Amino acid sequence: MEHAENLSADAAQEAQADSAPGRAMRVAAALQAKGGEEFAKPGSIVEIKFVKGQSLSLTASRLLALMILTAGGDAWQDRPHRMRKADIRRGHKGNERISDMLEELHRTLFAIDDRSWRGKKATLRFSLISSSREEAEDTDGADAGWIEWEFTPDARKLIQESESYAVLNRQAVLGFRSSYALKLYEIGSLRLHRRQSTWKGDMAALRAALGISPDVYKDFAQLRRKVLEKAKAEIDQLAHFRVEWREIRQGRTVTEIEFRFEPKDAPAQIATVDEIERHSTGRKARREGAVEAVADTVEVGSVVKAAISALIAPEKSSEIVFPQGTIRFNAEGLAAIARTHGGGWDIDLIADAYRQQMGDRLAKLKGAKLTSSWTGFCESFVARRGRP
Repeated sequence: MEHAENLSADAAQEAQADSAPGRAMRVAAALQAKGGEEFAKPGSIVEIKFVKGQSLSLTASRLLALMILTAGGDAWQDRPHRMRKADIRRGHKGNERISDMLEELHRTLFAIDDRSWRGKKATLRFSLISSSREEAEDTDGADAGWIEWEFTPDARKLIQESESYAVLNRQAVLGFRSSYALKLYEIGSLRLHRRQSTWKGDMAALRAALGISPDVYKDFAQLRRKVLEKAKAEIDQLAHFRVEWREIRQGRTVTEIEFRFEPKDAPAQIATVDEIERHSTGRKARREGAVEAVADTVEVGSVVKAAISALIAPEKSSEIVFPQGTIRFNAEGLAAIARTHGGGWDIDLIADAYRQQMGDRLAKLKGAKLTSSWTGFCESFVARRGRP
């Protein structure tokens, strides 16, 4: 009898372990509870490959990212998730219909390496969304309703088991104007904290990872100009890291490519936060170093509204500032960032180096800008000095 009870207890423990989410979902839940603009996308979904000849448009890619953000730590659960249409439109006022994005997600196939029922190597093909509901338009407008969706069992299994994750910024996701840039941003966010923060593959792997159709950009010079250079320009402007690449050749032919992702230093992090909070109008001009002109009344109106809001809005007393002494006891949020991104270095050692680099600018830095700048500094500190 006692033996049977032990077996039953062991079986229960195994079932509980099998149903427990991996690290990606635990981080997603923590970021969701914290609030703010950052969210975790499971590495298994970031690295999933498109079936040959298929890819997601920029708008569908954004919608998928927002679905992951909204589902948070529950994305692996067998349950429906819901989101307001207005949240999909927030920060993006395009003419694309939400129904078109949902239908694109339904019909796009992804592939992963798997095993057959006989234990042989096989390819598993599946979609990420099993069902969706979109409320019909009413008198309040097309964006007043909600959408509801469920992830497929295969997608939920990948999400549940994922131990790796990419921390993405919602405003950055909505700011990209190239689907290739958004995909490379996700790959970079995933690879950035690994011991080797690189991605390397041949041309077939590159196309599969970024969703580049085999029918376009067959010449590498064209692919470099239309895809890589444009993606790099957007990432360097909107992401918390920079990207470089190395072309590996056999003779005159490029056979492989290696991307390297490097965290930005603290001042560059602040500039990035400023940029993603600005209106997208003029972003390309700012990226290319051109003078930005406020040429129409719509843009003038937004500038005036922002100025008025800044004058009349009360200062938030809860906004975090960087302390003068130790960060171990009186700055739990900053300490947690240092422990997560500081590579094992003493967190007060990193804090002293940060104060030295920022100088007088640190006194004026607070809130989201401070958090982003501090995170970037911790990452760059490890990139420069390695791990202790």
